[in-house]
Amino acid sequence: MSKPRLKRSRPLVRWLGPGLITGASDDDPSGIATYSQVGAQFGFGMLWTMLFSYPLMSAIQEISAHVGRVTGRGIAGNMKGYPRWLTYCLVGLLLVANTINIGSDIAAMGTAMKLVVGGSALLYSSVFALASLLLEIFISYKKYARILKWMTLTLFAYVGIVFAVQVPWVQALRSTLLPALPLNAKSLTAIVAVLGTTISPYLFFWQASQEVEEIKDKPRAKPLKSAPRQARLGFRRIRFDTYVGMFLSNLIAFFIILSCAVTLHAHGIHEIETAEQAAEALRPVAGRFAFLLFSLGIVGTGLLAVPVLAGSAAYPVCEVLHWRIGLDRELSHAKGFYGVIAGATLLGLALNCTPIDPIKALFWTAVINGVVAVPVMVMMMLMASDVKIMTERFILKPGLKVLGWLATVVMCAAVIGMIATWGKN
Repeated sequence: MSKPRLKRSRPLVRWLGPGLITGASDDDPSGIATYSQVGAQFGFGMLWTMLFSYPLMSAIQEISAHVGRVTGRGIAGNMKGYPRWLTYCLVGLLLVANTINIGSDIAAMGTAMKLVVGGSALLYSSVFALASLLLEIFISYKKYARILKWMTLTLFAYVGIVFAVQVPWVQALRSTLLPALPLNAKSLTAIVAVLGTTISPYLFFWQASQEVEEIKDKPRAKPLKSAPRQARLGFRRIRFDTYVGMFLSNLIAFFIILSCAVTLHAHGIHEIETAEQAAEALRPVAGRFAFLLFSLGIVGTGLLAVPVLAGSAAYPVCEVLHWRIGLDRELSHAKGFYGVIAGATLLGLALNCTPIDPIKALFWTAVINGVVAVPVMVMMMLMASDVKIMTERFILKPGLKVLGWLATVVMCAAVIGMIATWGKN
């Protein structure tokens, strides 16, 4: 009886790829810092955002995957019909934001390792950055994707923290299902930060580009525009992969907010600027076990997120400049592509050697991502509904289109609300 079950389960596991890695990389040290901050500041008050954002982020990520799978090109590669200045502006902003984010994540990993074993945070940061860079350049895409997939297991460290402390589950679930949060400058800024870290521009570019990589990696796979027979199975895989990946992402974020709410917020610690600061604050409140899980989780998620951030910057830059792209290519055949990856990673590392403190930019990087996401989402929705790009057969279906535009409107409304209330409270 067990053999048939095994055979049925294997394809589902194989379907997990771009969506799973994208969702897991969303909980990077920048995201951990944001979720820790809102948990410490608002307690259970922000738990509802994880439930609310799940269908929205799943839809927008599924749409980005559709663009890549149907056309065989990434988001930037499909921007030819749009004003060039707008394309360069959005890609440039993405490159800058990703580089700062990489620097923040590398710094967070180094400091977290220092908290656990002592030593030099800069040395650890350098080792992590170089190891990530070398793996991304010299390991084949198939092997590297498998490594990233297994690294998603590090996220469950944050599930373990909750079971190491006492949680008033009834109160937590009530706050999740029946939100009660005053709308002011602080809360709206926090909502934009959460949405910006959850529905982030680099995730759109990455997942679309990874669908292109999947086509290259499989000999029989072709863009759906030229192989429509592959659409049914291809879309089913994308939906399963994306919704599982985004569920994992939001589940872990929920547990991070929850753990900081029942430990830091409950003990009067309401201001957390960095992920490692949250880990340090947990030590006297929740014990060494929770501290170790939180700290090592920062390292694991950083190692997963840094290559995604670097890669998601390289794909659109090289698509706009018409350079050869792809993690499946050797270094000698895609020097510009790997050059952008190396440049973003090393510049991020260099931020740790300057007076600029990249860690303090973590929360505001999430806010900036929320603002930048709006025009990117608008462009992507128009792109996915364009017959010239997607063909009439593969333009967005009504249900997915409604969710995608709803996600765009919600993000836009949150940003407008945040700006309108600045300076009033």
